[in-house]
Amino acid sequence: MTATVKYDEVEVGQEIPAADYSVRRVNLVMYAGASGDFNPIHWNERFATAVGLPDVIAHGMYTMAQGGRFVTDWVGDPGALVDYGVRFSSMVVVPDDDQGATITVSGVVEQKLEDKRVVVGLTARSGDARVLSKARAVVQLS
Repeated sequence: MTATVKYDEVEVGQEIPAADYSVRRVNLVMYAGASGDFNPIHWNERFATAVGLPDVIAHGMYTMAQGGRFVTDWVGDPGALVDYGVRFSSMVVVPDDDQGATITVSGVVEQKLEDKRVVVGLTARSGDARVLSKARAVVQLS
């Protein structure tokens, strides 16, 4: 698979429209099984509140993965993601209801590099909180 976004068609400052990713408790249980991270703060409300959290929270790496998903969905090729890093700045609180939480990710092309690569700056929010900061992805375009 190759990237469907063309390097020559991308400009610095170009915004990538936001996408919403729903997070429910079942997603956290599935992620725990895939990652091996069964920390009860990610699935047990009693435990999470007993240790001072407002409720169950999403795994940080699950939250980070949604940013990666956003970029690979935009470019059209999961293999086009060359480098990706974030800092975790807030929690994604996931209530036990039919709504869960929403992670909203948006991006902007910050820099064009050699070899048809671009740097994409990401913003990820859940509710009023910015949940990822200094989120940057380097993407290989066609």
